[in-house]
Amino acid sequence: MVQYMTARLDASFAALSDATRRGILERLGRSEASITELADRFHMTLTGMKKHVGLLEQAGLVTTEKVGRVRTCRLGQRRLEEEAAWIEGHRQLWDARFDALDKVVEDLKRREKADD
Repeated sequence: MVQYMTARLDASFAALSDATRRGILERLGRSEASITELADRFHMTLTGMKKHVGLLEQAGLVTTEKVGRVRTCRLGQRRLEEEAAWIEGHRQLWDARFDALDKVVEDLKRREKADD
């Protein structure tokens, strides 16, 4: 289960690490689009766009359907709850560390004032 979760997070974050792929997700959030439409929108070749869409599809963030010669893309069924939970857990960890650091700094300031 942990390996599956890690692989899934890795695939999601790898897909989301690229600005073009994030742009594709934003575009598909408005409506479905063909690979050709996406390639035109992002000023890239069909081959390049297919690679981007393929990575998004592997991560479960996009689905495609081929009808005739047109491959249509839409947002996948998968949401980003697991990814958001992972980020939230790490945000809480860093918040706790910064709170502890703030206490150390305040304590040092109090000691410095007391020494004067």
